[in-house]
Amino acid sequence: MKHFTFALFLTFLCIPLSASYFEFSEKARDAYQFIFSLRFDEAQDKIIELKIAEPDNQIRHLLANYIDCLTIFVTEDESAFDELKQNKQLRLDAIKDGDPQSPYYLFAQAEIHLHWAICRAKFEEYFQAVIEVRRAYNLLEKNAQLFPDFIPNKKNLGLMHAMIGTVPDKYRWGVKLLGMDGTIEQGRGEIEEVLAFAQEVDFVYSTETRVLYAYLLLHLSNDEDLAWEQLEKADIDPSTNPLACFIVANLAMRTGRNDLAIELLSKRPRGARYFPFPYLDFLLGTAKLNRLDPDGDRAFLAFLRHSNGRNYIKESYQKLAWHAVLHDQPDAYWRYMETCKRLGSAIIDEDLAALREARQRKLPNKQLLQARVLFDGAYYEQALHMLSTKQPDPADPLAYDLEYNYRLGRVHDMLDQDDTALKYYRTTIDKGRYEGFYFACNAALMSGRIYEAQERWQEAESYYKLTLSIKSDEYRSSLHQKAKAGLNRIADAN
Repeated sequence: MKHFTFALFLTFLCIPLSASYFEFSEKARDAYQFIFSLRFDEAQDKIIELKIAEPDNQIRHLLANYIDCLTIFVTEDESAFDELKQNKQLRLDAIKDGDPQSPYYLFAQAEIHLHWAICRAKFEEYFQAVIEVRRAYNLLEKNAQLFPDFIPNKKNLGLMHAMIGTVPDKYRWGVKLLGMDGTIEQGRGEIEEVLAFAQEVDFVYSTETRVLYAYLLLHLSNDEDLAWEQLEKADIDPSTNPLACFIVANLAMRTGRNDLAIELLSKRPRGARYFPFPYLDFLLGTAKLNRLDPDGDRAFLAFLRHSNGRNYIKESYQKLAWHAVLHDQPDAYWRYMETCKRLGSAIIDEDLAALREARQRKLPNKQLLQARVLFDGAYYEQALHMLSTKQPDPADPLAYDLEYNYRLGRVHDMLDQDDTALKYYRTTIDKGRYEGFYFACNAALMSGRIYEAQERWQEAESYYKLTLSIKSDEYRSSLHQKAKAGLNRIADAN
């Protein structure tokens, strides 16, 4: 009897104390789909069902974190951020009660750290955001060693490796100090491996990865056509999903499909079942402004009425002011620009540029402004016609002269008239590289891209390095990041 009791005791010790596990079961997948359709109430109901039906399935904590972080991303509401960030450690603690032998154990923790890094960066908690990124990176690398064939891991590592690859050389020491490394090509290869896997099996992160890949191609590989092609392969429906509408319309506007963006945004899904997404009004206003639509101001006003965030407020008033200039209402321009100075935050590049214009107290030249917004909407022939009616005047301020040459360069560039474009870019650089305006910096970047497309590597490298040397007051960080990505592409090509 004693031996039987001892044997029973040993058997009891071998039984796991917790049967917790991670699985994207049918209920978990339903919740995931509701979350990324911004149908948060239905997603919460599914998570409750999941907890009742599968109480040991810890994937529900990751799903709940998606809701928290998407709420912050969509609203940019600081009060929501302050309230919800307290949930982060609760989610992590719950996940740590799961099965440490599961490949989702470290992955889920990394996913939470990575998403909160993005949220913290939105509210200028940059130091903590860097710590979060480092934790996510270390967890993913460790998970890759333990489970080298675990495909979801490659989704996040691919993105992180590609982004690390864009860090300028002068800051690489900081990245290495944090123990991180990666290149654009490495990251692209990992994401392509995920997509190849997703073609063979029913993969929960298939659509998310396809969207990430499309934006990587756009921003890091400068391949607009391939980016759009990849997005068309993604299983997303803008007519039934506000987040999908944002993704597709945003990429449409960035790849010369402004009319399509207006159509999608005008028909976007609305109603109580969807979490509010005011930024879609901002996008619609921008697209309508680019087409010179007379009602473009309505969407900006709707955004300002409904937004609880602090970003894009100044830019919205700036664009309302532009709408006023384009429709011959100069008094309204000054009113909107005064409001631009008072309301909103000046954190992101676009709001900083809006504030800078408001402080300059100079009425924009209507023809140059028309050319600018038409160009932004990819209406290149109309923009060129507008510029042809605006001849340089020696009495014009330097800023007008620089912008005139820059706009001509950009339009001829997009019309594939490379030699003419390079001529105007060179004039812009020569006259404006020390003036603080972004025109010369972007002219150097665009010159680099022309030479890169022609496989004239030495000239391309020279202009990308010139871009990095120009310290423009506007858009500097994004322009420099693109120049760094260009240098990386040249290095990989040679």
